[in-house]
Amino acid sequence: MKCAYCGCTQSRVVDSRQSEDATTIRRRRECENCGRRFTTYERIELVPLMVVKKDQTRVPFDINKLRAGIVKSCEKRPVSLDQIEKLVRDIERRLYAQSDSEITSKMIGELVMDGLKSVDEVAYVRFASVYRQFRDIQTFRDELNKLLSDFDSGAADGETVR
Repeated sequence: MKCAYCGCTQSRVVDSRQSEDATTIRRRRECENCGRRFTTYERIELVPLMVVKKDQTRVPFDINKLRAGIVKSCEKRPVSLDQIEKLVRDIERRLYAQSDSEITSKMIGELVMDGLKSVDEVAYVRFASVYRQFRDIQTFRDELNKLLSDFDSGAADGETVR
């Protein structure tokens, strides 16, 4: 590792710590030439994911775009940033766990809807209305009926109903 102060490539690690989410290691290093200390971060390099859109074009997966869509759906709802971040991390983990380096936008949308359904039903319907491109009130009503049906069957199975 090159020293940030003198450019020497000889340094020794004096301290290593894992980040809270266990995705990064922070290393304090000391330069063998000038003796000054600096910090480096080490993380796993992931294979880039490509998203195949509806029109078959391919774009790199963008976690910030995913987060922005979820945040927009949860606007003015009682959903904490921690819940949103947990959902974003869970979706990202599930996408990278796929054996393929290409994922469809449909797969991402379904994962978001599944996650939002368990976090906040209104945020779920907001996201679904954009994602599924509801064209009329009947399509919107059908989606709400499906949600209510899932809700009723969960209550009948003994699940806790909010």
